[in-house]
Amino acid sequence: MGEIKNTSKHLITEDIPKLIKQIAIPASTGMFFNTMYNVVDTFYAGLISTEAISAMSLSFMIFFTIIGLGYGFSSAITALIGNANGRDKHFLASLYAHKGIFFMQMLALVLTVIGFIISPYLFKMLGATAAYLDTSLDYMNVILAGTVFFMTNFALNAILMSRGDTKTYRNSLIFGFFANLILNPIFIYGFLFIPAMGIKGIALATVLIQLINLFYMLYKVMQTKIIHFDNIKYFLPHKKIYADLIKQGIPSSMNMLIMAIGSIILMYFVSLYGVKAVAGYGIGFRVEQLMLLPALGLSSAVLSIVSNNYGAKKYARVQETLNKALKYGFIISTFGIVFLYIFGKLIISQFDNDLEVINYGFEYILIEVWIFYAYIILFVCVSTLQAIKKPKMILFIALYRQIVAKFLVAYILVILLGLDYIYLWVGVLVMIYSSSIFAYIYTQNMLKKLCI
Repeated sequence: MGEIKNTSKHLITEDIPKLIKQIAIPASTGMFFNTMYNVVDTFYAGLISTEAISAMSLSFMIFFTIIGLGYGFSSAITALIGNANGRDKHFLASLYAHKGIFFMQMLALVLTVIGFIISPYLFKMLGATAAYLDTSLDYMNVILAGTVFFMTNFALNAILMSRGDTKTYRNSLIFGFFANLILNPIFIYGFLFIPAMGIKGIALATVLIQLINLFYMLYKVMQTKIIHFDNIKYFLPHKKIYADLIKQGIPSSMNMLIMAIGSIILMYFVSLYGVKAVAGYGIGFRVEQLMLLPALGLSSAVLSIVSNNYGAKKYARVQETLNKALKYGFIISTFGIVFLYIFGKLIISQFDNDLEVINYGFEYILIEVWIFYAYIILFVCVSTLQAIKKPKMILFIALYRQIVAKFLVAYILVILLGLDYIYLWVGVLVMIYSSSIFAYIYTQNMLKKLCI
């Protein structure tokens, strides 16, 4: 086995604000292009039909489950490798990397099979029938077939992120955005020997781009020498390593899975307002994601920096990272709120010219922007808990926020009181702020207890 480069040492020595910027800015930039990637998909779906946008919105629930589980377990891989590196246990870090990749690939196969089985029933439950159901399945089935590429990329990115490298993933997402611009119209409408595939073409472009990015990210991971192919046994399952991955990954993965279930619950109540409300919500949700990118970037920085410093027992740097990340997040969120209040309706109108769809999307944005501060707190605290290997409470916060409170709030406002669409989002705002305040208090208490 070649020498493993300890390229993560700077995470426990360099200035915290500098590190946050070095990691968060590339991560946020990459997430921007990833979100714009989704915006491009939504735009082309809109050119096909409003039904196609609604079909993608329905499919997104399952897609989000796949992405959520991938994100949850990949953050576990990052935390475990980061802690091992912080303790100078580089061979252990390498084992987590090798076995983490194969673990994610096996998870992908399980999700693919389950997805093929449940997606028709789930779409029918959410009101999809006839051509609407066929369109949803056309998109979803192609995505499911490419799940193994998504999961492998999550594992590779987790390895790089544990070493403070968010630039590689940023580059892959930038490439993906521009490739998507080219491939979407080719696959949707056909070109030369390529047949017109409609909404299937949007999904096929996504899977093909994931495959291309896999080779690029594997090349970058191989350069670190943290993984190699000298001994294939390093990739095979190992009881202790898998136990660590499962213990660390299940709360975060269940958090993301619960978010997907919560999205399905929310989509059900939105669907009661009609297909145009679903389309408006789908567009508004994607636009909102643009302004949440700094929160995602900061959460990546917190996970990388805190996991390494906690492993190295540099507890003052752990607390400083949390405080700085929250400060930067609040500042950026303020700009996001102002921007969407001014340009939100204009942006939404670019995806659908139906005034009712536009109004539904903008009503969603009007309320949701005020939740940005709460999201910052939640994302940063969740990453901190993951990084210090105390992720259990993440699951309970998610259960409250995504299922229990969300269902009660939506049921009372929509079913019992029969209030207008906009009041649903007011209820969601109150619910998310209550969970973020609890998450902050719990995280601070946990840090005081562990970092003595």
